[in-house]
Amino acid sequence: MYDEFAHLWPLISAPEDYENEASYWRDVLRAKLGPGRHEILELGVGGGNNLSHLTGEFKATAVDRSAKMLSECRKLNPTVELHVGDMRSVRLGKKFKAVLIHDAISYLLTEEDLRRTFATAVAHLEPQGIFITAPDWYEETFPGTFVSLGTNSDDKTTFTQVEYTHTPDPNDNTYESIMFYLIRESGKIRAEPDRHIFGLFPLKTWLTLMSEAGLEVEKWPYDVHDNGRESYLLVGKLNNAS
Repeated sequence: MYDEFAHLWPLISAPEDYENEASYWRDVLRAKLGPGRHEILELGVGGGNNLSHLTGEFKATAVDRSAKMLSECRKLNPTVELHVGDMRSVRLGKKFKAVLIHDAISYLLTEEDLRRTFATAVAHLEPQGIFITAPDWYEETFPGTFVSLGTNSDDKTTFTQVEYTHTPDPNDNTYESIMFYLIRESGKIRAEPDRHIFGLFPLKTWLTLMSEAGLEVEKWPYDVHDNGRESYLLVGKLNNAS
């Protein structure tokens, strides 16, 4: 998805689908930072769909591991400064009013991954800066096995994704999504498999590790899911000048 098929990202995930989500992020940024064109950093930006709804009001820098996804992000967000890097270790040598990590945070598989990523966020925050993140699932809200599917088209390609999500081992902190892509181009269809592994942690783990990183954490309502499940934006304010 993030390499060979990165060029299909607009069909996999459309920017207009993020308008409602982005309004929650914007509300937090404005409530915490006040008016002004503040500088923000997004880690794990991917194709930049959520960020695209914020760049009109904020000056943005973004990081992702995939150069191909950054190419897609650049098409959508031409004013954003982009860097290849891993959210667990990247250091840009600059500080920001806010650091954001959208659903890419869900790819972190261990508590040590979370600690390193929260340390990255803190390293890039100005004093009293804020960190915002939103994992797809908490251990308490994960429903077990489920299947989802969707189809999108442009004038050249039809992309269908079937996704089977489950927990292979209920005793560890991961779940996986097994995906099948049906790609129709020039009258021909091909099927491609893909597999993604995600972290699954209790809400308490998130709150504790963010606090240990030096952040004062709040839970903000995040009512963006079609199934109405309980969800939060986790908002951490840097409580010292580190």
